Amino acid sequence: MKKLSLIIVSSLYLFTTSAFAEIGVNIGVSGTMGIFGATGQETHTGAAAASVTSSDSATEIAAVGYGSIFAEKEIGMVTVGVDYVPLPLETETAETSKSDDQSANPAASAQTMVTNTVQVDFTNLYTLYIGLNVTENAYIKAGVTSVDVETNETLGTGSSYGNTSLDGTMIGVGYHKDLDAMFIRFEGNYMEFDGTSLSANDNTLTLNNLDGVTGKLSIGKSF
Repeated sequence: MKKLSLIIVSSLYLFTTSAFAEIGVNIGVSGTMGIFGATGQETHTGAAAASVTSSDSATEIAAVGYGSIFAEKEIGMVTVGVDYVPLPLETETAETSKSDDQSANPAASAQTMVTNTVQVDFTNLYTLYIGLNVTENAYIKAGVTSVDVETNETLGTGSSYGNTSLDGTMIGVGYHKDLDAMFIRFEGNYMEFDGTSLSANDNTLTLNNLDGVTGKLSIGKSF
């Protein structure tokens, strides 16, 4: 995340110091709709060596919608740009109930059920990309992306998972149309993020994969 942020800041610095004085700079806003799928697993392990380990896994598919802003520089047939989503993407709250018994023989002891709830916010979604014009209006693009993951949980143990970040890649195709004083684009993208694992005492939350397809509509102005 830190390396990608440095690249983004450096790119924006180049845009603001020199690019706007030349032809070939685009700025604009985008609206994106898509479907993402994720597979995750929560594991609970008792403190005793002989404790039974319980594990719950699930696959979720959800529709998402968000807005973003972008700035880019054209260099011949190549375009270098950065896209930023200013508002967080919020998941629904997931709830599980587990026994808090950590004895070596759970069946022989009294057990108390505790409820764990987890909700996640995805913030600061950046994409740094390179596009290539294949015709006068059509283009292909590829890039790297990063997002901060903020967990909001209530665990029976009183602990918390903490926050992390995910890095990924994207590829896409699009169509660009110049109008009188602005331009419009239609674009399709595929995004894939690396997995991660977070621990809170005897609970471990693992995200195995997160990927999705999106459709984007953009309007902007060239300078």
